Amino acid sequence: MADDPVFYRARAAAEHAAAEAATLDNVRDRCERAERAWTAMAERAERTRRQRDVREAATAARAIDAASPVTVD
Repeated sequence: MADDPVFYRARAAAEHAAAEAATLDNVRDRCERAERAWTAMAERAERTRRQRDVREAATAARAIDAASPVTVD
């Protein structure tokens, strides 16, 4: 489960459904808060994953540049 946005989005959807079905205001409020929290975790995990992909691509590009032979004319 470690930082899995799909899991977080599924939990947010489940909390949304629970909020829609709730008959008590406090239960609905709790479910809505939980939905917002799961959604925030999903967004944070997605942002982290994008940043990691960019960082890894930059590292790979630097490694390729460093491995390229230098030609002197």
